[in-house]
Amino acid sequence: MRKPPWLRTRLPSGSEFEAVNARLHAHGLNTVCSSARCPNLADCWGRGTATFLILGDTCTRHCKFCSVKTGNPHGKVDETEPQRVADAVAELRLKYVVLTSVDRDDLVDLGARPFARTVSAVRSITHASLPRRVVEVLTPDFAARPDLVGQVVDSGPDVFGHNIETVERLSLRVRDPRAAYRLSLDVLETAKKLKPAMTTKSSLLVGLGETHDELKQAMRDLRAVGCDIVTIGQYLRPARNCLPVERYVVPDEFAVFQAEAHALGFRHAFCGPLVRSSFHAEDVFLAQNPEPPVA
Repeated sequence: MRKPPWLRTRLPSGSEFEAVNARLHAHGLNTVCSSARCPNLADCWGRGTATFLILGDTCTRHCKFCSVKTGNPHGKVDETEPQRVADAVAELRLKYVVLTSVDRDDLVDLGARPFARTVSAVRSITHASLPRRVVEVLTPDFAARPDLVGQVVDSGPDVFGHNIETVERLSLRVRDPRAAYRLSLDVLETAKKLKPAMTTKSSLLVGLGETHDELKQAMRDLRAVGCDIVTIGQYLRPARNCLPVERYVVPDEFAVFQAEAHALGFRHAFCGPLVRSSFHAEDVFLAQNPEPPVA
């Protein structure tokens, strides 16, 4: 199917884009923006923001909606990465930082310790001219183990995000078999129980064959585990070996999704064709928390 006009995006360009690109290359860092071929790369980098992809660029899982490289990193962890991420954040003078990672089933701690170390390293940065810095994490499921989820929660993120990605019926078709729908709900519930005041967040992609009723049930399931923020966007096939698009959802339907999410009690919902979990993350957070904590 041809992409409709509301899904057209501009090519990466401009001074801000070049500055972010240069800093990331200088520090040898990955971003989910480029690894997952995000359609919003030009927009986000042009505003001087990026979502850092830590723990390497190779995921141990193979979700059929994602183009991130898959394989077995054989336990390799770059112990210098947390500080390099912090250095890049300082040089880019970011006041809102999003950290995500590949799945690392090859590690005993499933990547929880280095994830927590990176949050702590970013947290340690202070600037007189930037007294406030918000840290959002978008984590793997860590097998929903409270001890591993707790390591990341204890490192001090302001927003704990974990994506269920799709409705329950399609989860096995869309995601890696290890990334179970109910397991993802358990992750969000665990994070909220460990730190009730912390904002929790999840995201769904549409256009994969779900029904409206199934989507609404997924939102109910998220609210049942205390999820505060939901984002919903159009699935776009990032590579030929990924699932095809079943349907392009029109913009008016996203407005309906957003209204339904608010009616279900989410503190904030951000729904639109190009929306992704970290797209305009700062604006989404500030919409329901206008006074972020001092870093």
